[in-house]
Amino acid sequence: MTLDELDRSLLQLLLEHPRAGLREHARTLGVARGTVAARFLRLQEAGVISGLAPSVEPRAFGYSMLAFVHLDLTQGYLDSVVEDLTAIPEVIEAYTVTGDGDLVCHVVARDTTELEHVIQRLIAVPGVVRTRSQMALTQRIPHRTLPLVRAGRWAPTRTR
Repeated sequence: MTLDELDRSLLQLLLEHPRAGLREHARTLGVARGTVAARFLRLQEAGVISGLAPSVEPRAFGYSMLAFVHLDLTQGYLDSVVEDLTAIPEVIEAYTVTGDGDLVCHVVARDTTELEHVIQRLIAVPGVVRTRSQMALTQRIPHRTLPLVRAGRWAPTRTR
């Protein structure tokens, strides 16, 4: 999919003003609402726009601790380990990685005691050989994509 300047402008508006409707974005861009709706749908179907759900902050539910737990796995167990991890609600993200370890889990907990219980649950998953944990102290840069959109360095790429 090739993205053009209208796509970039629409993405920027969506990120800067996520609660505004497509009609408002069309007015700002100076194009028809149908054009914006068609572009929005095309960007969604191509996987450029990947969700519309609100972002929920774990701290609001008392999960003030954030840790990154690196898992070393037995070869051949990746898929089954990932499936088992989905049953642990405190694991809010997991990535396969290069370097030390096979999988990095983004984990939340209410306190150190709960974090230890979560780590014990991770260790108990068949195929997990070892864990290493890092506690996050302060988030310095939140997850963001707006700077990428603003940079406008578009390269034709295949999405999905």
